[in-house]
Amino acid sequence: MRREVVMTELKERIKVAKHIVFFGGAGVSTESNIPDFRSEQGIYATVQDYGIPPEEIISHSFFFRHTETFYDFYRKHMIFAEAKPNEAHKALAKLEAMGKLKAVITQNIDGLHQMAGSQTVFEIHGSIHRNHCTHCHAFYDLATIVSAEGIPQCTACGHVIKPDVVLYGEPLNEQLVSKSVDAIRQADMLIIGGTSLSVYPAAGLINYYQGENLILINKGETPYDSNVDLHIRGNIGEVFQELM
Repeated sequence: MRREVVMTELKERIKVAKHIVFFGGAGVSTESNIPDFRSEQGIYATVQDYGIPPEEIISHSFFFRHTETFYDFYRKHMIFAEAKPNEAHKALAKLEAMGKLKAVITQNIDGLHQMAGSQTVFEIHGSIHRNHCTHCHAFYDLATIVSAEGIPQCTACGHVIKPDVVLYGEPLNEQLVSKSVDAIRQADMLIIGGTSLSVYPAAGLINYYQGENLILINKGETPYDSNVDLHIRGNIGEVFQELM
């Protein structure tokens, strides 16, 4: 099916939809100059300075065993404080303001959806903007992490501050998962964008959708390509710009 035909069909479906949910991954933020993980230019392919796989560095066990190395990697390759929302973020915020979009479920930790104006955002992998002391649980913002030298330490008790991001070996937040499942079950349209749908358990959330408006927008192939109702291959920001 030609691109213009698919886009026209998507516009018509959105017009009649009343409860849209968006599920997105790293590809949503690549157009904001934040690298993804698994592409040729992604973090996993380009980071070679540490002699160990990035997946190991951003694991729960590595954080507590080699905290200083973790933070060196984290500041260089996981924080992009200057990034701004792109057309996809802006379009989703507009759809929410119109009353169409009911929730954004994101695997990203950059906070760009909220920066664009989205209100209901379930950050199932956490956020760089939230950080807590591992002992007294005092809250710290991103500026604290960026400005600290070496390991950020709590000013109240002196213990290590940990980013509120889900590291390898850590479970997802059960409350956020429950809210995400509820939102997907209630949706009359689920738009999936910018994700390879290969990271579990997050990718498994879309199996809770039982409707007939399953939309996939992605540059690369996914395991679900043949199981969706509409498939648009391309940059998600460009697609949403055309859509809006």
